[in-house]
Amino acid sequence: MKVIFFSEGQIYGKVPRTFENARTEFAWSIALDADWSPIKDTPRGEKYDLGIVIIPKNNPQVDINHFKTFCDKVAVMQEGPHWYFQDYTIEQQFKYFNSLMEADWVYCHNESDVEYYLGLGCEDVRVMRSLMITDGLVPRNEWGDGTMIGGNFVSWYGGFDSYMVAREIGNPISAPSMGRKQEQEDAIEDIQYLAYMSWREWITCLSQYNIGVHLMRTHAAGTFAMNCGFHGIPCIGYEGLDTQQILHPLTTVKVGDLQGAKEIAKKLKDEKFYKLCSETTQKRFKDFYTEEKWLEDWKILNGDNE
Repeated sequence: MKVIFFSEGQIYGKVPRTFENARTEFAWSIALDADWSPIKDTPRGEKYDLGIVIIPKNNPQVDINHFKTFCDKVAVMQEGPHWYFQDYTIEQQFKYFNSLMEADWVYCHNESDVEYYLGLGCEDVRVMRSLMITDGLVPRNEWGDGTMIGGNFVSWYGGFDSYMVAREIGNPISAPSMGRKQEQEDAIEDIQYLAYMSWREWITCLSQYNIGVHLMRTHAAGTFAMNCGFHGIPCIGYEGLDTQQILHPLTTVKVGDLQGAKEIAKKLKDEKFYKLCSETTQKRFKDFYTEEKWLEDWKILNGDNE
């Protein structure tokens, strides 16, 4: 199957397997040997079996029928949480809805997203599981002593909740610097904020930590829990996110169950329980989140048996 991805980025053609910023969407394209094109451009003289359109969060106006002139099938890929479009203007909300209806099918991130899109009226909704290309990356081989929280102090990431749980563990706390980071966060004395870095640098950096906490109510690709799983790092997080539920079944709590998350944080101080959680996530990563497994699922989902 010849596949092309369309996004608001300015990337053309294929990205290499060693791409520095191989986030999930790029990992998908690498696994599929797919091309990329800016969403407003037209591939010159090329025809594709499938075009996957990642509708920009901040500029959701796209013409699905335009892509159908050079793609036999066109799918829309969920970008962000499924409810995100409801913060658009009324006109944009209906345009986004119409784009979903015009697509041949919709790809979503989580099983919990499927019923939502079906309820909107999408007739064909498929889960495209998150993926990371692990070429050249080394899983951690020794335990660290730090806790990494997965986001900043805004409702999108739930950083305050993660911070409260991380404090129960008693280890040094670190956090990445994301685009929504607030200026005053640097004044929090017991959090070390990491500098902005490439995706590959992030994966290497994460290997130095012992526990992940990411109580993010905004469910989308769930890459933090997946990245922790690659390293065998137990991650405390909310249910409803496939990467969290599948990779970290022993450290997953109901959305909003901060007390339950704190209890798990305390349990992770026990070496036996910690080892069980670490070994569980390592095994489940190999069972469900390798590139080989992802390609098997893709072929079943999309009838691509060539």
